[in-house]
Amino acid sequence: MEENPTGLGTFGGVFTPSILTILGVIMYLRYGWVVGNVGLAGTLLIVTLATLITLLTSFSISAIATDQRVRTGGAYYMISRSLGLETGGAVGIPLFFSLGLSVALYTVGFAESVVSAFPSLGEYQRTIGVVTTIGVTVLALVSAKAAIRAQYFIMAAIGVSLVSLYFGSPVEATEMEVWGAAPADSAPFWVVFAVFFPAVTGIMSGVNLSGDLKNPGRSIPRGTLLAVGVGYLIYMTLPLVLASRADAATLIADPMIMRKISFWGDAILLGVWGATLSSAVGSIMGGPRVLQALARDGVLPHWLRWLGKGSGKEDTPRYGTLVTMGIALLAVMLGDLNAIAPVITMFFLTTYCVLNVAAWLETALDSPSFRPTFRVHWAVSMLGAFGCAAVMFLINAVATVVAISLVTLVFVWLKRRDMKATWGSVGQGLWMAAVRAGLLRYDGRRPDPKNWRPHLLVLTGTPTKRWHLIELASSWSHNKALMTVATVLPEGISEERQRNMDHLITEYLADNGVQSLVCTIPASSPFDGAQRLVDAYGLGQVVPNTVMLGDTQEQANYEAFCDTIRHCHRAHRNVVIVQQHGDQGFGDYRSIDVWWGGLKGNGGLMKVMAYLLQTSLRWQNAQVTIKMVVPTEEAVKGVRANVGPIVERMRTGARLEVLVSQRRAFKEVVHESSRDADIIFMGMAAPEDTEDFTAYYQDLRASMADMPTTVFFLSSGPMDFAEMLTD
Repeated sequence: MEENPTGLGTFGGVFTPSILTILGVIMYLRYGWVVGNVGLAGTLLIVTLATLITLLTSFSISAIATDQRVRTGGAYYMISRSLGLETGGAVGIPLFFSLGLSVALYTVGFAESVVSAFPSLGEYQRTIGVVTTIGVTVLALVSAKAAIRAQYFIMAAIGVSLVSLYFGSPVEATEMEVWGAAPADSAPFWVVFAVFFPAVTGIMSGVNLSGDLKNPGRSIPRGTLLAVGVGYLIYMTLPLVLASRADAATLIADPMIMRKISFWGDAILLGVWGATLSSAVGSIMGGPRVLQALARDGVLPHWLRWLGKGSGKEDTPRYGTLVTMGIALLAVMLGDLNAIAPVITMFFLTTYCVLNVAAWLETALDSPSFRPTFRVHWAVSMLGAFGCAAVMFLINAVATVVAISLVTLVFVWLKRRDMKATWGSVGQGLWMAAVRAGLLRYDGRRPDPKNWRPHLLVLTGTPTKRWHLIELASSWSHNKALMTVATVLPEGISEERQRNMDHLITEYLADNGVQSLVCTIPASSPFDGAQRLVDAYGLGQVVPNTVMLGDTQEQANYEAFCDTIRHCHRAHRNVVIVQQHGDQGFGDYRSIDVWWGGLKGNGGLMKVMAYLLQTSLRWQNAQVTIKMVVPTEEAVKGVRANVGPIVERMRTGARLEVLVSQRRAFKEVVHESSRDADIIFMGMAAPEDTEDFTAYYQDLRASMADMPTTVFFLSSGPMDFAEMLTD
């Protein structure tokens, strides 16, 4: 991987900001409360479980970081390059605001601790918060290296405070509580776990500085894992100190108990200040870099692209830093942040969870392009993802729902923008794996009435000229069946032009809200191309079961057109031919007339297709009328008695209408009864059942020439539609 020779190293760029965030306010102000409530053993169990989740996430981060060059944006960059722009942006945008609000959270915490040490400054608490926020911003604007150097001093202060704590003395005689606290009102185990867990969620502080690192692929795994290890060691030894120097009631009641049991009490105050300031510096450095990456990738609206600019050799995001400061100052001026603090934690945990998912999918799919030098089994990342999700609900279920809802809204917004990335994502590999698994398990050789749908091969020619075919096919597919819009191109067309045509048709369909596959094929004639598609198009057992054609109006093409129908019939494909005249289209989309001869053959196919059409969005108010013709009035009662119960058993809402021919030709009855319909369904005779199929088809289409849009059906497959409709 390429290196940045002027960048930060492992210790300064990853370990330092990570460990300073881990050894934060929770350790100083809440760790005694944790020990007092659950005892020594319970505390050690909580620390081990929480650190285990963080460690699993660290493994996932290390795997991704050693596979790709992690540039500016840290967690956002990793997620967007693995799961796509939409997922990366859905996590990255809330993460940026969380980092901005975190700056305020830490500076307000610093101001409160100053006031607690110097009560005379109470009226200036908000001013201290504002000045501190501006101060850490100025530090970040100077340079990342300057901020890191400042964190060295902060880490030294924390180190002194820990040494002072270890060498302190008890404040009272006490017996070490192993499993629980003496007070009857002590908090439950999982409540205490939820309070403690944010203490170990500082591993992203170094990752967010990825663009400033000399070698992210090496520094991120080493620095992150080292910080997790050192933090675990400290958190496992501190309970021994706390439990041996004060009893459970004192540990619970006094948030500043560490100051009383330390060798030099004021060192704890320095540690608290160092913890809050270091966390604020980490957030003011990480947030603008996430914003910078979002702007450069085009995730933010075009008018915010200026936020992607960097300054100087270090590419410092000065504009983004000022925006982050503005968010922090607004939050500081509003005062209490306790209400939004849980949501901030949720966004961090959401980020960890998604990073685990990314590593899980990349590893499980075993893509040749995923070759990390730090290899992790996919089960490790999977456990990390589930662990993060479980902890989110344990900490605050309401805040979890709020965070997930916001991430989902951002994802939907980005998805609707239809952004195009110049890199691939694991999503394509995931879909490919799902397609492969489905194809291997699908047995199309066995007709299944329960799950049958019309998988349509729509032969449109130029889609813009025969849009009515696509509209009707889309209404039938319900976006659940497979639909392919196929176009036959002139023979000899170049591959580049064919690819361009594929692209243009795909975009045209997408712009019009149609979900469909697209296939183009060069051939000597449209009919030759159509027959080749029927023979060869598909994958394994997944082939179109229904071929949809537009009626030909050129008399010279009748023979070739009818030969194509014969070819589809011999290939056991249902054939649907749409005959549309003039500008009538589909009328008012309110009436569907089905000229029916029973459930066998074409009748079953027509009834299923009528039901699917009626239940589509465009035709949802349409009435399906099943029309049958009998020679006499006496026959009407018999048909109603026999066919009526069958229609009721179909449960489709269709209405049965029995017509008496009164010695009129069938054509006359159809013309009189369906002249005002919006669409008419009629069956066709099979080619082998007619002496001259071409002449038969010419007569059939001529008989409906001045009628509303008519669809001719020829059932050719082995499907038992009667079983589908009446069981």
